[in-house]
Amino acid sequence: MGSELTTNGDALRLFFTDDIYLIKGEEGFSTEEVLKSDLQKVSEVITAAPVVAADSENPESAVPRTAAATVAPVTAPVIPSVTIPITIPHFPAIERPAALSFKFLGQNKKKILILVNDADHEVSDEAGRELLRKIVKSINLTASDFALLNYAKYPKTSFADLQQHFSSVLVFAFGVSAGDLKLPSHPENKIVMEGDVRVIFSGELRKLEQDPNGKKTLWGSLKQLRL
Repeated sequence: MGSELTTNGDALRLFFTDDIYLIKGEEGFSTEEVLKSDLQKVSEVITAAPVVAADSENPESAVPRTAAATVAPVTAPVIPSVTIPITIPHFPAIERPAALSFKFLGQNKKKILILVNDADHEVSDEAGRELLRKIVKSINLTASDFALLNYAKYPKTSFADLQQHFSSVLVFAFGVSAGDLKLPSHPENKIVMEGDVRVIFSGELRKLEQDPNGKKTLWGSLKQLRL
């Protein structure tokens, strides 16, 4: 839509029919020039006034803002801080198995372990004990050199468990099999190696006393020890 303001003199004469009087000091301006000057001032005021955007559904809602109008400051919403608690999980203490304790004869000074397996005697019967004395004497050992343990009192004890306690370099197992110690199968009365440990598996002392072939093979192995 075009502007509704007009400065056409003929058009203005249709609206202004009253007598017009000149004010002293403005004699130099014609009536038409005075009207144009006033209209120009009105036009500048209207043009300078800011206009609030009209609602798209109500165009007449657009109104000029006056110089005194102020805009309310926009304050950003305050976001409250949130503290998130951190829970540290509790792990139960790891229970370590108690160190194995063994009751044995001897002092184990040379780290030699002699295992017997007799549930009825501390070591063996008289015949078995005599055979053991001969074996020990043949390789020049005394009671202070070895540890003598009755495996019947500690069943299911592994070779690793025994090594952890005795740190043996030589093991005699009379009546204790490789399977009992959780080791692979080995021949009897022969020197075998488990890591850097020499081991001799043999029959239970009472049975070995009555086994000539077993004793003969064992004597041959004892000579190879060179203790």
